Amino acid sequence: MTWVLVLVLATGTVALKVLGPIFAGGGTPPAALTRVIALLTPALLTGLVVTSTFGSSHGLVIDARVAGVGLGLGLLLLRAPLVVALVAAATGVAVIRVLI
Repeated sequence: MTWVLVLVLATGTVALKVLGPIFAGGGTPPAALTRVIALLTPALLTGLVVTSTFGSSHGLVIDARVAGVGLGLGLLLLRAPLVVALVAAATGVAVIRVLI
């Protein structure tokens, strides 16, 4: 279900970026609208990450995923490559789940 939502939102975002100016008469959209469109993708991605990390069908959940997201975020803030941060976060989550 989550991946379907991701695909639908990604498709909608791309459609807004591509088809918006076409339907607006071939001109460029106003600068304020362009700034909002540029912020849509990171905002949607952040919302999906937060919902997937902390949410469940029963409410708020704090588990190994939170530690993995925190580890990945910390490594990215330290300017580690994205692949290194992803592998470290996944490994961290796996280790915590084995230990608990």
